[in-house]
Amino acid sequence: MNFFKGFFFAGRGFVYAVEERNFRFHLCAAALVIYFGANFYSFSKGEWAALLLTCAAVISLEAVNTAIERLCDKICPEKDGKIKIIKDISAGAVLVTAIFAAVIGVIFFWDEKSFSLIIEFFSEPIRLVILIAVLVLMSLFVFLPNKKRQKPPKSL
Repeated sequence: MNFFKGFFFAGRGFVYAVEERNFRFHLCAAALVIYFGANFYSFSKGEWAALLLTCAAVISLEAVNTAIERLCDKICPEKDGKIKIIKDISAGAVLVTAIFAAVIGVIFFWDEKSFSLIIEFFSEPIRLVILIAVLVLMSLFVFLPNKKRQKPPKSL
């Protein structure tokens, strides 16, 4: 396989993963972590590495969970107890990672001085309106239902 074709296939896989609501939620959460971290905190390179790796771990594991669920649905379209267990374990792995990511977020972001800066920054009405608009758009991105799941290529 051509080296660059692999990037194309990976990008297509990313697009398939974005169809999942939880994946979109984690993308938005990562975007907020990066935005607030960059604008209101003075993280060291090591702290940034930990935050970015944490975001990448949750997003990547959510993509793996999606792949496992789709594979299970392909192998066994009808309800099956063992398939349900596999799907639950996969979802549980994402949950554990997300919980630890939230704990890491609290450790890194819980700072009254930074909270004061954030409140002061968003006390300007236009900034607050922009923040609310962004949060509404993110909510729509996450929670609006997909039109129709794309059919995967026949080679899958």
